[in-house]
Amino acid sequence: RAFRREGSFEKFARTRVVPSRIKRAKRLMKRHAPLLAKVERQFGVPAAVVMSIWTLESDNGRGDIGKMSVVRTLATMAHHCRRTDLFQGELIAALQILQRGDLPLRDMKGAFAGELGQTQFLPSSYIKYGVDFDGNGHVDLRRSVPDVLASTANLLKVNGWRAGAPFREGTENFQVLREWNRSEIYRKTIVLLAERIVE
Repeated sequence: RAFRREGSFEKFARTRVVPSRIKRAKRLMKRHAPLLAKVERQFGVPAAVVMSIWTLESDNGRGDIGKMSVVRTLATMAHHCRRTDLFQGELIAALQILQRGDLPLRDMKGAFAGELGQTQFLPSSYIKYGVDFDGNGHVDLRRSVPDVLASTANLLKVNGWRAGAPFREGTENFQVLREWNRSEIYRKTIVLLAERIVE
């Protein structure tokens, strides 16, 4: 999920850390306060960081989370792309999601590289980090807010997030955010939005 066109941080953030998003994120922090507190207790990732990622990736599930067939997209990329091995692995992971019964085929819709759900997990990350936090026996990153938030926090925890430690640029946790997105500009935007949400 590398963010390729690196422009200036200020320019990028100005289009994403906007008043409407901050307002909605603050409202959702209140609405989901018990859930976010439970996620933070279990995974150690601050509620504002999880909320920031959820907001940036899909406008909290209200934005476009993709309409392309994930299986078809990944099969095409596995055959026609320079990174054949990567996309073959993602295709196998997508089929595992179906096999486990997490999502029916009709819901296996995603973005241009096969990313799925409200925080845009590649299928391999879905399998590796997905958490059934609502307890219904399925990891549903398209419709289940508890599963989305817990899985997002779990990805960071598994990759070394230190509970209670700072996460601004230059910290260990800022480096852990690289597992979310390699772009330093995107990571700085996650931090900025998280800070604005709790102001």
